[in-house]
Amino acid sequence: MTAPPAFVLRASGIGDAAGLAELHSQPRFRWGTLRPPFLPLEPVRKWLADRSPDDVHIVADAGGRIIGDVGIRRGNGGRAHAASIGMGVHDDFAGRGVGTALMAALIDTADNWLDLKRLELTVWTDNAPAQALYRKFGFVEEGVLRAYAYRDGAYVDALAMARLRGIG
Repeated sequence: MTAPPAFVLRASGIGDAAGLAELHSQPRFRWGTLRPPFLPLEPVRKWLADRSPDDVHIVADAGGRIIGDVGIRRGNGGRAHAASIGMGVHDDFAGRGVGTALMAALIDTADNWLDLKRLELTVWTDNAPAQALYRKFGFVEEGVLRAYAYRDGAYVDALAMARLRGIG
């Protein structure tokens, strides 16, 4: 078994644009997300510069190389108690504990710092490893979204999943 990589979790910053563009361009990473191939650097820089102060974005940094990320996009108004999340791990580091560490940091932030009651996400129906990770952290299926997105030449279904804390 390959040893877990040495990395630190930290907030992302403007200087991470190139590393995030490279991470998000990995074939396996893209397969698990809605991102198209060949993510240009400039939109990543703009997103990092313009994101809401209510959003949280954490990266896994292995000696200056971004090997994973997770984000919280908080709702507002009547949905201020809820947030959507997205995450991914570099192809070379999948299955080595990076996703678990990122999700643990996200859950800690959501529960103990933001007092979020609902975390929600979508995940492809054919992405069993991601579904298992989310279930490990208390996410449950809420439904199937048919033909949710176009990926690699075909329409694919997604699961809507959520984690509720302290509410019915």
